Amino acid sequence: MRLIITTLILALTFTSCKKWLDIQPESEISDEVLYSTQEGFQEALIGVYTKCSQEGLYGRELTVGTPEVLAQNYTLSDNDKYYYLKTSKYIYTDADFISRKDNIWQGLYNAIANCNLLLSNVDKKRKLFTGNNYALIKGEALALRAYLHFDLLRLFAPVTTTATGIPYVTKYSKDITPMSTVGAVLDSAIADLSKAKELLSIDPIIRKSYIVGYPTEKDSTLNTEEIDPSLFLQNRRHRLNYYAVCGTLARVYLYKNDKANALSNALEVINSNKFPWTNNSDFLAVDDDKKDRILYKELLFGWYVPAMANKYKNEFFLTSTSGIHLSENAGQSIYETGGAGADDLRYKEWFVSSSGSTSNTLNITKYLHNTDNTAANANLHYMMAPAIRLSEMYYIAAECSNNAAYLNTVRTHRGIGSPVSGDLITALLKEGRKEWYGEGQIFYMYKRLNHDIANQNGGSIPASDKIFVLPLPNDEILYGGR
Repeated sequence: MRLIITTLILALTFTSCKKWLDIQPESEISDEVLYSTQEGFQEALIGVYTKCSQEGLYGRELTVGTPEVLAQNYTLSDNDKYYYLKTSKYIYTDADFISRKDNIWQGLYNAIANCNLLLSNVDKKRKLFTGNNYALIKGEALALRAYLHFDLLRLFAPVTTTATGIPYVTKYSKDITPMSTVGAVLDSAIADLSKAKELLSIDPIIRKSYIVGYPTEKDSTLNTEEIDPSLFLQNRRHRLNYYAVCGTLARVYLYKNDKANALSNALEVINSNKFPWTNNSDFLAVDDDKKDRILYKELLFGWYVPAMANKYKNEFFLTSTSGIHLSENAGQSIYETGGAGADDLRYKEWFVSSSGSTSNTLNITKYLHNTDNTAANANLHYMMAPAIRLSEMYYIAAECSNNAAYLNTVRTHRGIGSPVSGDLITALLKEGRKEWYGEGQIFYMYKRLNHDIANQNGGSIPASDKIFVLPLPNDEILYGGR
């Protein structure tokens, strides 16, 4: 019998809503007090995002960490301080791997429990809300619940819809939630996301007056007086906004192999023309402090992780062969620099060659960022861990319509002028690996397609559930023991 009990620990932040981007845990308060005001609901929602942005989840592990290691995207050594070498070899009995993946399971279900606590109160307290805040808060909480369950599914369950999946927890209680099939989990996520999409039809980001740009520009991400004076409604791309929900629906439908609905949601984002492609002058800026390496304008949704800027630079991606890096040969192979990829802007801007004692290595600079946002030469954007990109909507559209034109559009904006040739799925896998490098997404694409994983030696690792399906936690964690 496989069951789970929801985690009942609520650790939320409590500070001024006006400073939510800099929010830090200060105290724990009872849910009766927290959910007695509209501002309390806002704090609770922000608390879930903050929880998810921690290092053990999307701040590091689920973005630049475990999925990237499993996808063979790093050159690792015995000196790696995060002990990923055995993980890269799919040794799932390794104690360090077990600790990481069990923390992911616990952390995501804890965030889901907090979503459920909010949702258990929001309808009862509807009279507290002004304007559109009820719909926004409930819509985001539902979307978060679906998003987190979907990532748990992609990590811990097979792709086959009739196979045993994970528990889809929809109540904040001590009741045990049974395992659902993969298909049932996908259907539950789609139901939550569809309801969220309906609620978020009033999202300020949809309005023509909301212009997506850099925070330092005079655009609607900061100057929102014409939209709403509430700072709670700003920086919608840092949260699960209407278009991010469309993007997540496109992901989930594609995972279910419902290409018609996946295409419909991807095209809704594309045809909105809301998210502009990054100008080369920003991506290639000579002034390093003004360079936009993460292509900020193209993010439908991302996790705000300012504390990780220095950690990525000085701890995770170290400038030596003892840290996490990429061999130059592997990097040139991934980005096909010997052919059409010779002009790929991503390879040029995300990696810097560093001579080693025996071979050349590439230092990974994708997340190199100036953290002093008050300086005159401050970086153009907040430090974000990308969650959903505009380019992914083009990839989904290409796959679902069997039309390489969508894929070629992305290539053009990345400096590659020649169109793809040959098998479209093969091309999509290659391009996805380039685009999502260090973002934790390509492993899921290999898994969904049951495709061999390309290694760094020109060979491949055979597709198998033995590597695609992470082992479930032990009974104590699975059943909620503590």
